[in-house]
Order: sequence, then C-alpha cells, then structure tokens
Amino acid sequence: MAVIAGVVKESAPGERRVAMVPGALSVFNKTGAQIVMEAGAGEASGFLDSEYSEKGVKLVKSRGDVFAQADVILQVRSLGANPETGASDLSLMRKGQTVIGFGEPLTAGAAAKSLAERGATFLAMELMPRITRAQSMDALSSMATIAGYKAVLIAADSLPRMFPMLMTAAGTVAPARVLIIGAGVAGLQAIATSRRLGAVVSGYDIRDVVKEQIESLGARFVVLDIEAAGAQDKGGYAKAMGEDFYRKQQEALGKVLADQNVVITTAAVPGRKAPILITRAMVERMMPGSVIVDIAAERGGNCELTKAGEVVEEKGVRIYGPVNLPSTIPYHASQMYAKNIATFLKYLINKEGNLTLNREDEIVRETMVTHGSDVVHPKVRELLGLPELQAV
Repeated sequence: MAVIAGVVKESAPGERRVAMVPGALSVFNKTGAQIVMEAGAGEASGFLDSEYSEKGVKLVKSRGDVFAQADVILQVRSLGANPETGASDLSLMRKGQTVIGFGEPLTAGAAAKSLAERGATFLAMELMPRITRAQSMDALSSMATIAGYKAVLIAADSLPRMFPMLMTAAGTVAPARVLIIGAGVAGLQAIATSRRLGAVVSGYDIRDVVKEQIESLGARFVVLDIEAAGAQDKGGYAKAMGEDFYRKQQEALGKVLADQNVVITTAAVPGRKAPILITRAMVERMMPGSVIVDIAAERGGNCELTKAGEVVEEKGVRIYGPVNLPSTIPYHASQMYAKNIATFLKYLINKEGNLTLNREDEIVRETMVTHGSDVVHPKVRELLGLPELQAV
C-alpha cells in the first residue's frame, strides 16, 4: 500500500514556510507516495492550492483530516520547535504515525517525551548527520544559507553608510568594513553576500580549517593569537570551548571589532547556549553608527546585549537579534526545505513503496528521536535523565 504523506499549515506564530512545494513533488514520482494537504498551507510562502492540485496533491479542508489520512506528517516546526501551539497536534496523532520536521530535540526533551507517549515516531531534521549521502537532506544547512543572506541585508539596510566603494563627482565613498564571526554555512553565505554588495570583508572562526573557504570568497581570514585545538567535532560543527578560551577570544576580538562598521555573528553549538563572543565593553569600543546582527539570537546570542526579536542600541551601536530568518524569505526557504524533506522521505520508502525505518542505518538512527512509544535517541534520553536503552 502506497505511503500517504500529509502536509499541514504551519501553526507556529509568524511561521510562513511550508514543508512541501509543488516543485519538490517530482521526487516522489517513482515511490508511489501520495500527498494529502491542508488547503491553504502553502499560501503564506507564495504557493497556491491550484499549483498543488495540478501535481496530484489531494487537498482537504481541515488539519484533522490530514492527520487522519496520513502515514507520515511533514512539518517545518514540529512540537519541540513550536512550543506555543505545537501541543495541539498531539491529540490528532495516532499510534505508529511518523512525524518529520524540526523539533529542537536536544533542548526540548519534554516535547519528545510527549510524542513518545502518543506512540508517534519522530524524525528530527536538525539531527541529520553530516555525511556525504545525507547532504541533500541537510535542512540545517539550507536554512543557514537563507539566514546568512538575510542578515547581511538587515545590516545594509540599517547601516548609515553604503556597502560598496563609489567614485562620484562629490568624491570617493569608502567601502564598509564587515566582519563575519563563524564560518559555517550561514557565515560563508554572509561573507559571499557582503562581498557581492561591495564591502571589505573579514571572517573569523576558531577552526583554522575554514581559512581556505573564507579566503576563497574574497575575505580576509582573521587570526587571533589564541590556542583553539579540538575546536571542531566529527560532524564538522564548532565545539563548545572553556571559559578561559572565550575570555582570551573576547580580548583579542575587541581590537578587531573597533575597526568594523558591521559585525555579523553566527557562532552556535548544537544543543547548547550560544557562546558570548562580544561583551558590552567590546560594543562600547565600536564606532557610533556600527551595526551588529546576531544570527545566534535564538540560542541566547553571541553578543552580551542581544535580545531575541528586538533591536538594542548601546553607545550608538545597534544590535539586532533576529529570529527565524528563513521565514522572512518563505518562498525559497520552503523550496529548499521541501527538497531536503522530500529526499529524506524518499530514502525511507523501499522498492515496494513501504515506509522502512532501519535503525541500523546511520541516517535513520541519528535522526530518530522517538519510536515504539519510547524516546530512543541517546542524547535526548540523557537530557531527560533516562537510562541507556539496552541493545535488542
């Protein structure tokens, strides 16, 4: 029997993305999978119901109808990533149903426990392993690309200067100086976007291995005279460092920040509070009119003064703490996310058209948070204080 995948309208406040777009449906062509969708689910992203129906999607009037008919629910923000309204979906779920989406499992353990109690299998997109065969399913990287791009636009709009150097009849306009802290996907996209706008760009990361990537985009790699051995984990993410390291880093970065017009911070550690890289004292040394855009605001922020969802001004420096940046560019964010989640679901469907969850497979094992009415992910179990599961 063909797998039925359901798509519902995102219920998280301010969320404009949708988990599936018409252009990504071709991924399912050879699987036999059918799609049932809540009417109007794609409108906030710029995708009309008629575009879905033309592709064979079955449109239903209510959210409850989708949950009742679907074997798999595809979402952008599932319960853990939607603390405000996500719990209302629990009563719609049935035992054995699979949910795929973002769910913040490394911080929202209680939400994972609630999903387990409903008997739902939850696969978290943010836990997708960074391995070659999962690259096309890496939704975190897709959304980080959007965030890095939009952060630069926020800075350019707020800065009382233009980014590029201009030769005019009124004289020469000097280019803006931009520093990107953190050279992950978001940081590299921010570097590329800043360069395209004509700024003089520098990039800093505690991982020396990204020096070549920063320089390949035309930016200068900032070297601080501090030891950062073991700064990268096996998945390619930055690791949390000790307090002594961050204190030395702040001292060295303070001198660099004083010469910048724009600073964009992107440093985050999965499942942990973002490290404080910029203190109040460092901000006070910056030139009035400078701008800081803290992409890590949702994780507590890389700047001591950051307030998530707000703009703070300190000594003439504006600090932006934007949240959910991908949702501000919903068309392309949805397009990228839909391709990631569709490729993942296709991977889980076998040749007979059935959903298979082989827990010996690394992709399934690393993303599976709940299964069989239990929390099965080791890190989430540790977060909840649960004992290790015994091997079957």
